[in-house]
Amino acid sequence: MNIDLQAREIKTLRNTYSHVAKVIGNDKTASRYQEATYGAQPMANFHYRPTWDPAHEIFDASRSQVVLADWYALKDPRQFYYASWAMARARQQDAMEANFQFVESRGMVDKIQEAQRRKSLHVLMPLRHVAWGANMNNASICAYGYGNAFTAPAMFHAMDNLGIAQYLTRLGLALDDPSVLDDGKDAWLNDPHWQVLRRLVEDTLVVQDPFELFVAQNLVLDGLLYPLIYGSFVDDHIALQGGTAVAMLTAFMPEWHDESARWVDAVVKTAAAESDANRTLITAWVQTWTERALEALAPVARLALGEAGGAALEDASALLAERCRKAGVRG
Repeated sequence: MNIDLQAREIKTLRNTYSHVAKVIGNDKTASRYQEATYGAQPMANFHYRPTWDPAHEIFDASRSQVVLADWYALKDPRQFYYASWAMARARQQDAMEANFQFVESRGMVDKIQEAQRRKSLHVLMPLRHVAWGANMNNASICAYGYGNAFTAPAMFHAMDNLGIAQYLTRLGLALDDPSVLDDGKDAWLNDPHWQVLRRLVEDTLVVQDPFELFVAQNLVLDGLLYPLIYGSFVDDHIALQGGTAVAMLTAFMPEWHDESARWVDAVVKTAAAESDANRTLITAWVQTWTERALEALAPVARLALGEAGGAALEDASALLAERCRKAGVRG
C-alpha cells in the first residue's frame, strides 16, 4: 500500500475577533494582550442604573472629570493581561523565595545589629497598612474606572500591593516574633510620626474620581514613598550598615515600582496629551496631592533617616517631578 502525503495550506478566515479587528484592522494578527483588552468594556444595553448611584450608568466614563475619546488609548506598555502578569509575578515570587531561603540558611538576620534591626521594624511594619490602602484604592479604580485597558491593570496593581503587604509581614516575622506586627499596627494608629500619612491614606479611600485616585495613589504617593523608603532608607542606609538581609527581603518592592511606573507614566501621558483641559486638571491633582504627600512623609523621613530625611525626601520629590515633566504635566 502506498500512502501519498501532501502538504496543504489552510488559510485562516480571520486573524482575530471582529471587535478587536475594529481597532487594529482586519489584516493584522492580534497579540494576546490586544485580544484580552480591546472590546472587553461593557458599553450598552444596561438594564438599570445602580440604586446606589442613580446619577451614573453601572459602567460610566463620566465618573471621572478626565475626558477621553477612546479609553482604550490608555494602553499598558508592559502588555500585561492576566496570564502574562501572573507569569511575571511567579518568576519574581521564585526569586523572593530564594532570597528568604538564602537569608535564613546563612543566618543573616543574626548578623544585623540590634539598632538597625529595630529601626527597620519601626519604619517598615506600619507600611503594611499603606500597602493595604493602595490595594483598596486600586480595587476602587478597577470598580469605578472605565475602559478595560485602564481598569484591568489597576486590579493587577491592587493584588501587587497585597503581595507587598504580605512580604512586609514575612519580613517582620523573619526579623522578630509575631508581636512586631501588632507593634506596627499600634504605631500606625497612635505614633505621631505616622498620623499625617495615615490621614492621607484614609482620605484617598473616599476619593470619588477614579482617575484622580490613580494620580493620588499610583503616581504621587507611591512615587514619593518607594524611592524614599526602599531607596534612601533600605538600600542607602540599612544595607550599608549591615542590613543586607533587609534589602534582600524587600528586593521585590523597588523592582516592582520601577516596572509599574512605566504603566503609570504612560497612562498619565496619554490622558494629558488628549486635551488642554485634561492636562490642566491632572496638573492640579498632581500639585494638590504632592503637597499633601510631602507633608505626610516628612515625619516618616525623619523617623527613618534622622537629619538626612529631609534631603532624601527632596530627592524623591525631584524624581517625581521629572517623571511628571516627561508625562507632560507639572509636578
